[in-house]
Amino acid sequence: MSEQTQGAAIDVGQGQSRPRKRMFSARIGRFENRDQRALMDELARWVEDAYRDELKARSSMHVYVRKLPEDIAAKIDRLRDADVIMSAIAEQFPEGSVITPMKHTDELYLSHYNRDFGGDHGLFAKHYDGNLRFMPIGAVVRSLIYLQSDATYKVVFGDSGVEKAFETYDFGLLDFHKELHWVEGEYNPEDQQRILLKCNYLAAPRNAVWITKALLGANTAVFYVVKAAMEYSKSPKTPLQHIVGYVCNVMRLLNNIHPLVPILLILTLIVAAGWGLSRL
Repeated sequence: MSEQTQGAAIDVGQGQSRPRKRMFSARIGRFENRDQRALMDELARWVEDAYRDELKARSSMHVYVRKLPEDIAAKIDRLRDADVIMSAIAEQFPEGSVITPMKHTDELYLSHYNRDFGGDHGLFAKHYDGNLRFMPIGAVVRSLIYLQSDATYKVVFGDSGVEKAFETYDFGLLDFHKELHWVEGEYNPEDQQRILLKCNYLAAPRNAVWITKALLGANTAVFYVVKAAMEYSKSPKTPLQHIVGYVCNVMRLLNNIHPLVPILLILTLIVAAGWGLSRL
């Protein structure tokens, strides 16, 4: 594999056969390449300048990479597709698997530790990123690439038994749908922001890539809706923002129980509302 794969799908190479695993086990790593570290520093400086006001506001913020300037997105591509990331993902999947970057869902994330029960509160409490834990084939792996961070807070990957206080140049990999994880630390209103990239990769058997993508299509729609609700209700100030924030947190807790529970609740509310309207 070359240093960068230019965002293309890659095949898990020939070699020793690897057993199929129930889930991708979380792992941590670090960018050691000097040029890649310089690129990470450059991106962090750009973020500090471009989002100066947002960083002062101290709430979390997600920005889709596809909405960033083209030159900035191209630099992020070089980190997302770096061998140190792609090889760490590939080694856990059977020979013949195809790993495809899901660039449309990748995000730049600006974060301060936040526990105000708004939409972004769940980012620090116990949660799964996705709701397809019952997905029979394939997996979505998320990389957390830290452009700027100190060791103030620790991220715990509960299902894999891995934890790390991430610093600048570190990265973490986790199963998007199956890894229960959370942040531990003492809240400090004066702490430094964290600047990181959240990049996603679809790993699937070669003969099931399109089936897996179809299955993930509905999840992508949910992903966008949930993200919009979280962004709207972060650091809530209005009554409606507080309500949406609490709904986000309730749905997160229900998803922790089982991914079908929040779906069933929503369907029940829709049916109840329809029945109520029909009785008017």
